[in-house]
Amino acid sequence: MTHMIRILSVDDHPLLREGIASLIEDQADMEIVAEASNGREAIEQFRAHRPDVTLMDLQMPEMSGIDAIIAIRAEFPEARLIILTTHAGDVQVSRGLKAGARGYLLKASLRKELLETVRAVHSGHKRLSPEIAAEIAEHATAETLTPREVGVLRLVAGGNANKEIAARLSLTEETVKSHIRSILSKLGANDRTHAVTIGHKRGIIDL
Repeated sequence: MTHMIRILSVDDHPLLREGIASLIEDQADMEIVAEASNGREAIEQFRAHRPDVTLMDLQMPEMSGIDAIIAIRAEFPEARLIILTTHAGDVQVSRGLKAGARGYLLKASLRKELLETVRAVHSGHKRLSPEIAAEIAEHATAETLTPREVGVLRLVAGGNANKEIAARLSLTEETVKSHIRSILSKLGANDRTHAVTIGHKRGIIDL
């Protein structure tokens, strides 16, 4: 008798959880033992069921997937988690891997890659979607934004002018301009709007 891979499925969209369940129910070697719709529920369900593999969405209400992964891994260091996301942003991916995820899948590729990834992670391997691996490789040598620059970029994304950003962060306008010049240079952006687009695509900021 093959050992059943027991799976916890975490996503705030019931339709996505249903899609995952229908993929898994046809497999002789895996079963869904619990579901959760946010990070807090995920931690509770993990404690209750101790699944072999957890499928974790990133953007969820109440508590993000990354925070849930950090909390679960602090309590259960051997936990094997796979992140499911709509974005292949390299910064977001790095954050997820640092938090302890062992797999990273784009939701668009679930039908093609989910079952193979679950088996690989259950066997102790790491697995990334090819698109995600390519995104990481492309930005491997890119300069990272400082926490202050990320804060400035978030405020730019919120539609704030330099004067408003300066007031919000207790900086001079000149300092804000200097931060923005550095952000544009590091991201290879043409202007503020382009910087926001790149920042969102790479997972540096959420919009």
